[in-house]
Amino acid sequence: MRRRLLVTHALPYANGPLHLGHMLGYIQTDIWVRAQRMMGNEVVFVSADDAHGTPIMLAAEKAGMSPEAFIAGIRAGHEADFTDFHFSFDHYHTTHSDENRELASLIYTRLRDGGQSGDAKNQTYIAKRSIQQLFDPEKQMFLPDRYIKGTCPNCGTPDQYGDNCEHCGATYAPTDLINPTSVMSGATPVLRDSEHYFFELGKFEPLLRDWFAGKYSDGKPVANSGVVAKLKEWLDGGLKDWDISRDAPYFGFPIPDAPGKFFYVWLDAPVGYLASFKALCDRPGSRLTFDDFLGPDSTAEMHHFIGKDIINFHGLFWPAMLHGAGLRTPTALHVNGYLTVNGAKMSKSRGTFIQARTYLDAGIHPEFLRYYFATMLSDAPVDVDLDLKAFEERVNSHLVGKWVNIASRTAGFVHKFFDGKLADRFEEEEARRWQWLVSHQANVPALYDEGSFSEVARTFVMMADEVNAYIAAKAPWVLAKDETRRDELHQVCSFALSAFRLLSGILKPVLPATVAAAEQFLGASIVDFDDAGRALHGHAINAFEPLLGRIDPKRIEAMVEASKESMGSATDAAPAPIKKPRETSKPMSETTPASAETATIGIDDFARLDLRIGKVIACEFVEGSDKLLRFELDGGPLGKRQIFSGIRAAYGEPEKLVGRNVVFIANLAPRKMRFGLSEGMILSAGDGGSDLFLLDADHGAKPGATVR
Repeated sequence: MRRRLLVTHALPYANGPLHLGHMLGYIQTDIWVRAQRMMGNEVVFVSADDAHGTPIMLAAEKAGMSPEAFIAGIRAGHEADFTDFHFSFDHYHTTHSDENRELASLIYTRLRDGGQSGDAKNQTYIAKRSIQQLFDPEKQMFLPDRYIKGTCPNCGTPDQYGDNCEHCGATYAPTDLINPTSVMSGATPVLRDSEHYFFELGKFEPLLRDWFAGKYSDGKPVANSGVVAKLKEWLDGGLKDWDISRDAPYFGFPIPDAPGKFFYVWLDAPVGYLASFKALCDRPGSRLTFDDFLGPDSTAEMHHFIGKDIINFHGLFWPAMLHGAGLRTPTALHVNGYLTVNGAKMSKSRGTFIQARTYLDAGIHPEFLRYYFATMLSDAPVDVDLDLKAFEERVNSHLVGKWVNIASRTAGFVHKFFDGKLADRFEEEEARRWQWLVSHQANVPALYDEGSFSEVARTFVMMADEVNAYIAAKAPWVLAKDETRRDELHQVCSFALSAFRLLSGILKPVLPATVAAAEQFLGASIVDFDDAGRALHGHAINAFEPLLGRIDPKRIEAMVEASKESMGSATDAAPAPIKKPRETSKPMSETTPASAETATIGIDDFARLDLRIGKVIACEFVEGSDKLLRFELDGGPLGKRQIFSGIRAAYGEPEKLVGRNVVFIANLAPRKMRFGLSEGMILSAGDGGSDLFLLDADHGAKPGATVR
């Protein structure tokens, strides 16, 4: 059955240019959208610039511009970057729009005046009460969150804004800051009363539990199990009312019937998804209807791709807001992790804080980054490392050496000896090999659908290796010298070029422009995944022209140097002293930085650890334990290993881990537990509980391989 999908990705904030960390989640979305279209589904892909809030006011003031002029310039830059990275939006909008103002006001007034449907009917969800807020005595104004700076109450980092800590990810009230100061004047703010408006999130606990359980998504999970576990943790900790109002001055939409009050940016930002879609629906000649996708009884699906730092807004507030306003809830959240470069946080001084435009200006093909990200992405919110050397090697090996090489080694013979026409049929061996390829290609749509792009890449590489091995064994360059073997040569080249097209179909969501050039060469478009599996019997091809060239490492060096120049020469700020965090539920984005006193170890100490790759051949819950999973690993030459790992809270569906690679300590002394013998330790990253993520290994790593 053909699905109808409304798809969005997190809105870029309109206070600066896009960098590669942004592009990770955005590219993930575009790949998924293109794959869904190749499956024959109807997809509407929209996004927008997130254009409100205090940071934009401050940036515009600093630039000597009005906020409206400032965000217009930023939006133009964002749209240019998306175009050059080959995004396939149906519409790209801005949250500073009439559509967004109307929809945000509609949702608010419905929440204020009474729900619209089902168990929400006749309920009201907006409370009004006086709060104490920080006031600048010199400027005579209430201070929005980001007009206040102070020391984070959670981790002790100084110079943090009044709504959240950029160091540890904690969220808090401005009044929680230690030693607050006004950004406007430098004065110490004082507390004064101000009337604010609150969204009563706690009233939606039953709705959220049902949503987590799949009641509103036909039983399908609304997010990765680790994400759902984190959301449930917040839910179990109790839901607090959410302050959705801000005092003037504020760049945003005024709250209806509340003079001097504005919607907090996080209220109207997700509404921007709907506003962008509404603008598309309202285009002359559009056949799309807003209620078909957003009505409470809609049979369409709504998918949001977001970073793991904003799952609380999308997994708690957003579905509650929608349901309370009589609209449908999201079908699923697809959550990505953060991007590191060369194994570390992006750095201005090292030139690894790379803007999207700097990448493009260095002359590096935009689809190389799309492919590299695809090889690293799964449905889990795992951080991705852009290792620039691995990036170069992987692109050169996979795309040029394995894929393009198939066509470049065989197309010339077809034109030289067979007038550019492929054989009318496959012989027995080629037919058997073709069926093997088609059987593996048949798994690709499901892998794309579940977000397992890295498995798609593994499948592609495996198939390309088989085709190249066949070409090498048949050696068409040798066959071409023997006139008596022309039929055999024709078979080899025809099979290879049909296989090249099949592989091109697998890559089409990732490399849309390059595959379009391949389609031109083949003289045959690839309509969908089924069509890609159709052999080109008796088909005439065009002359082959190089599709891709290898990455020149000098271009990567130039990109890094340009990033240093564009960001200035200031060194990265050193981490501040960290005080012990409070024992509270932490946001998923929080990380624990190393203190300056962390002890160093010598290389000999590190060498004592025998780190190996293990392939999961079994994984299951442990009866009698609410923390452990039992793993059975293929350790290659080390044999099978049983390991108990305390990551159950992060992986609620252990059977899905079967087949993936993990990293484990092989020389840890076996530990006898009441559940059995544990023969090693599996490595994971995170703060514990549901915030744990297994380490993975790159393509080609075999079970038992040593981690060096």
